[in-house]
Amino acid sequence: MAKNKEKLAMPVGPRTVATNRRARHEYFIEETYEAGLVLTGTEIKSIRLGRVNLQDGFVLVRNGEATLMNVHIGTYEQGNRNNHEETRPRKLLLHKKEIRELHVAATQRSWTIVPLRLYINDRGRAKIEIGLARGKQLHDKRDTIAKRDSEREMRRVIKNAY
Repeated sequence: MAKNKEKLAMPVGPRTVATNRRARHEYFIEETYEAGLVLTGTEIKSIRLGRVNLQDGFVLVRNGEATLMNVHIGTYEQGNRNNHEETRPRKLLLHKKEIRELHVAATQRSWTIVPLRLYINDRGRAKIEIGLARGKQLHDKRDTIAKRDSEREMRRVIKNAY
């Protein structure tokens, strides 16, 4: 009986911890991948508390390994001298085929690999959504802003009509 109640109390679905809104503004996201992270104990505790900043993050592919760089995970306050370094490189867990695809796109097409979203899945594991991104020019950014404003205005007019 108690086991059934515990299962009902578990949160259903992924819980987003941090998003990188700046990446969607500065890049066209061509393709997305889901990757696991190799973390220490204090890092996962800080992530669960939401102390993450993905703004300046990017992914490097070297020697057949994908590494997450420049992502800031704040220190855990209850951690002691074994606390983690805030912006250390973190290994990403991807299949070899996915790493190869990312490497080819980043080198041959000159695309960037950026983190888009960090979340805790329904099993309690930290996952990161990374995207193959193509840079936007200034006029592309203006077009995106104009399109978003016109859609917002259309929704406002429709909402007021009813």
